[in-house]
Amino acid sequence: SLDDARRIWALLPSPDHQVLTGVALVHGDRILSRVVSTAVDFLPIPAQEQEAYWASGEPQDKAGGYAIQGRAALYVAGIRGSYSNVVGLPLAETAALLRQADHPLWE
Repeated sequence: SLDDARRIWALLPSPDHQVLTGVALVHGDRILSRVVSTAVDFLPIPAQEQEAYWASGEPQDKAGGYAIQGRAALYVAGIRGSYSNVVGLPLAETAALLRQADHPLWE
């Protein structure tokens, strides 16, 4: 709901805002896993822009209430860590797990 999104958006402009993603790979009897953390410097979404952002439909199916790869990029001052982690899947770290399992990436 818009009210829930506003509650989340109020929490995002914090020095503690991090996106955490767990990735696990099961290969035979081996289990490889990694947690990836990305810090996001998120600016406040002005009250007069919140309803318009919600109406765009973009934040309505996002766990954190925003899509860094979309319109919400207007409110991202910077990130420290994996960009693809914030989008959804930490690609470099996932590729590293696949390599560790001796799985070819380009097949």
